[in-house]
Amino acid sequence: MTLGTIKKLSEIEAEITFAKAAILESEPPKLPLDFEYYKSIHRFLFEDLYDFAGELRKVDISKKGTLFCPVKELEKSCEACFDRLQNENYFKGFSKEKFIEEIVDFYQTTNYLHPFREGNGRTQRIFISKLIKLNGYEFNFSNINPDLLMIATIKASGGTTDDLHQLFREQIN
Repeated sequence: MTLGTIKKLSEIEAEITFAKAAILESEPPKLPLDFEYYKSIHRFLFEDLYDFAGELRKVDISKKGTLFCPVKELEKSCEACFDRLQNENYFKGFSKEKFIEEIVDFYQTTNYLHPFREGNGRTQRIFISKLIKLNGYEFNFSNINPDLLMIATIKASGGTTDDLHQLFREQIN
């Protein structure tokens, strides 16, 4: 495959997923906000592009020096993450500061899980936006500088969540 072909495929992927994300973002959150819903977001975004849309990855992956959840632990870890979300009643009734702490933790956890081969960030942002809106807050990832979010996410994977807290604190209204 030539570099030009790869670039064109990336452009097509971006156009398709942008249009489908707009559809999803216009819909209210659908309960339960569980792992099946998370996978359905991924499936909807990528079903026209990848055979593995909505399916857990079967290989270990890393990106920019960040190792993600090992495949052998992935399914159990995903279930635990989303079970906790439901057991905490989606963080309803938490003070704003406690809610932000939980959102940052959930964001960081789902980032570590990286359950799909491709499209994890897009799926994660849609799901978390719906979770935040379910709690009565206004929020839009497009208001966050993507470079700052990437840096904050990388720092958080190393245990420093201050930047991620600040980004969410500034945008959750």
